[in-house]
Amino acid sequence: MEYVDLLEKWIWFGIAAIGFAALFNVPKRTLLSVFILAALGGTVKLIFFFVTESVVIGTLLGAITVGFLSVIAAHKNHTPPFVLAIPAVIPMVPGSFAYHTMKGIIHLTNNTNSDLFVSLLNDTMTNGLKTMFILLSIALGVSMPMLLTRRESVKEIKIPSLKK
Repeated sequence: MEYVDLLEKWIWFGIAAIGFAALFNVPKRTLLSVFILAALGGTVKLIFFFVTESVVIGTLLGAITVGFLSVIAAHKNHTPPFVLAIPAVIPMVPGSFAYHTMKGIIHLTNNTNSDLFVSLLNDTMTNGLKTMFILLSIALGVSMPMLLTRRESVKEIKIPSLKK
């Protein structure tokens, strides 16, 4: 993967997250943080996808990155971490796999050829399982850092580099 392609995808991850952040009415002061979180999380996902060739592991690591960085960015923006993390991980949602799963289910109901049925069932199940595992990776990746760092309220967590 070339650096120009990575930069382009970095920008598109950020723009998509800004769109979802606007849709969810997040405060305007958090939009830059949402952009950066989404861009970094998406970049981590893509890098590990090309290293491991597993979209599930790449998504998990990207979501964990967003989760940990959103806890830190929440202090700077004086907002809950989920306000930053949720719009930032939505561009990682596997829309293509979900679409092909639903399309496969529809074709399975109309199929009368038994040879084609097995192949179609295999493709549909593969896409469905990828969709579920990616969504599970996003949920675990975003919530795990917040559960691990939460001993008290987010406002009470002390981060040395952000003290005034």
